[in-house]
Amino acid sequence: MTGMPLTLDHLRRYAIARSLFKPTTLMRAIHKLGFVQADPIRAPARAQDLTLRHRVIDYRAGELERRYPRLALEEDFFVNYGFLPRAHHALMHPRSARQAWTPTRWKQAQAVREFIAERGVVHPREVDAHFAHGKTTNWFGGSSNASTQLLDGMHYRGLLRVAGRASGTRTYAVREEDVPVDAPGIDARLDALIDVIVHKYAPLPDASLGQLVGYLARGVPQWEAARKPALQRARQRLQRARVEGIDWLWPPDERADSRRWKPDDQVRLLTPFDPVVWDRRRFELFWGWAYRFEAYTPAPKRRLGYYALPLLWRERVVGWGNLAVVDGALAAQLQYVAGAAPQEAAFLEGLDAELARMRVFLAVD
Repeated sequence: MTGMPLTLDHLRRYAIARSLFKPTTLMRAIHKLGFVQADPIRAPARAQDLTLRHRVIDYRAGELERRYPRLALEEDFFVNYGFLPRAHHALMHPRSARQAWTPTRWKQAQAVREFIAERGVVHPREVDAHFAHGKTTNWFGGSSNASTQLLDGMHYRGLLRVAGRASGTRTYAVREEDVPVDAPGIDARLDALIDVIVHKYAPLPDASLGQLVGYLARGVPQWEAARKPALQRARQRLQRARVEGIDWLWPPDERADSRRWKPDDQVRLLTPFDPVVWDRRRFELFWGWAYRFEAYTPAPKRRLGYYALPLLWRERVVGWGNLAVVDGALAAQLQYVAGAAPQEAAFLEGLDAELARMRVFLAVD
């Protein structure tokens, strides 16, 4: 770095402005993000839609799901479950799951794969009706269709791809493995995948990068031994600075102290999974208070609410909102870190504009 010392203010502005880029087309936005985390909770819309509405021109809730079958995207695990450009998805496959299947299970999978290949795209209930696999215990201790669990395992292992959604349920098609002769080696693939992580979440505290590379085990469990050396290589090639006792990392071709990083005056309600606020460690360093995702916290123990959306204004997260559609209208409960809303006219006007945008996004009055 040159000139004045890098400060937390520089890093905060850099984090916001680089992530909340000028809205563009859906595919360009996903390529710029590198990965869009998905979540099934709809409060008031799913996380992937709440992320994309800030970054895609005239985006509407459910648009990604509607357009997905025609786009060069894949649903899959990366550091979390979500949507990736096919070029990024290909870096993780062929994938070997940690839990080995028995020969009997592989025989079942092959029979199901042939069944799907004959039909093109299938709904899980078609597989269940044809094979009658019965019931099994799911990860949560409840009962699920064994066919659904088998399809999940086949998708994870790269035997199938998600072809689309039918009323929110994944439909499947056969995934044809196509590994180019000149495909990069394991180290190059891991380096590229870590670059996707850094590009999305930069600037990152060093500990957060380590955490995310740990989560990459979900995407590439077959390369467990190679992840630690890949993390060390990343720490060597990325830009690094120590600010207020914390080591920060970001892409080598960007200047964190550049004057170009200027957050705008827009007020935004962000999903808990938005890259601006996803890293709870960074959130607390930037804004001085602890944000928690409480959807799975028992109601009496919640402080912020079931699905609190961080409320960003300029370069500060000034509060949070719990939003819902009630009787066809948007209901918003807003709370503020300072106990009351900022009284500047710019904030009040910006909040009205954000709630108006949310109504258009949700197609409600």
